[in-house]
Amino acid sequence: LINQGMITGTSAFMLRQNCEVTLALIRNENTEIKKYQIFVITDEKLATDTSEEQLREKVINHVIETVDKEEGIERYIIDSFSFDLHVSIRVPVKFVNSSDELDVMLFVNSPYGKDYKNALFMSNKTYREIEKMSKSKYNVVNPDDIVQEYGADSLRLYEMFLGPLEQSKPWNTAGITGVHSFLKKLWRLYYTGTNDMFYVSEDAPSPESLKTLHKTIKKVAEDIENFSFNTSVATFMICVNELTAQKCRSRGILQPLLILVSPYAPHIAEELWQKMGHTTSIATAPFPVFEEKFVKESSKQYPISFNGKMRFTLELPLDMDKDAIEAAVMAHERTQEQLQGRTPKKVIVVPGKIVNIVG
Repeated sequence: LINQGMITGTSAFMLRQNCEVTLALIRNENTEIKKYQIFVITDEKLATDTSEEQLREKVINHVIETVDKEEGIERYIIDSFSFDLHVSIRVPVKFVNSSDELDVMLFVNSPYGKDYKNALFMSNKTYREIEKMSKSKYNVVNPDDIVQEYGADSLRLYEMFLGPLEQSKPWNTAGITGVHSFLKKLWRLYYTGTNDMFYVSEDAPSPESLKTLHKTIKKVAEDIENFSFNTSVATFMICVNELTAQKCRSRGILQPLLILVSPYAPHIAEELWQKMGHTTSIATAPFPVFEEKFVKESSKQYPISFNGKMRFTLELPLDMDKDAIEAAVMAHERTQEQLQGRTPKKVIVVPGKIVNIVG
């Protein structure tokens, strides 16, 4: 049993400006303060949203003394002063862009903002709070809108990429552009022909591409078993970047890659699968099998140190024994530059790890 975490929303708030409040001290004939009253000079909506009790809390520091009104005492307003009160209001997240800026005109002309047509705001910048998604909080994101703009595969990938499956995660629509760009980059791997037409080579894949593919197979298979879908998406991004840099066009790489991607982005995978000449669904294709021989390292970048300080690296075959490694390092021109004719006291060689020249 896996209990999925909740996708929370990022609510948006605006500060309303110039809500003038007058504090009046009510005195009797002997100028003794009997009570205070608060008069709100603003529109009807603010008076509804902000209770007298809330306003009292905001101005309590300005009151010298508060006593109940006595029956039969004639009241006079002796002292009063005004100040501005900024009130926070919720605004629907659909009117807020990726820079947290509210489209004020869209908001006030919508049913949500009809009571704020004459309101003044400090700026169009909102501030955010993470809360449970709720219609009453105006922070619900409609998945149909996301699919319309970015596609269903982008929505699926971003939901998985947000974080571990069992943790609660805040939704941020601005972040979906990253996985959307990844899918476009994946698509371009298959469209490298003349005039950007679909093209897949039948040439044998290079060792570098085979290594990239099988690293990906191993990681994604482990992630699926562990329900770690967010790290699978990150692995796909690394794989596509490496294959793009390698200019990989080989069917032997691009076909199994599609099968790996298909549970995560089924629509784009199915379309490219059909483009590759298949007449059956990619869902029926066997999952690629990891082969360790393709990821096994044949060489090692040895850090070459002199008296414990690394000066350069040297790539050597992993099957070289200790004496052969020492001979290769001592014969290297950069080693001779460092020694400047001196004979080292000792050469420490740990095969597969380090070389340290002492003296």
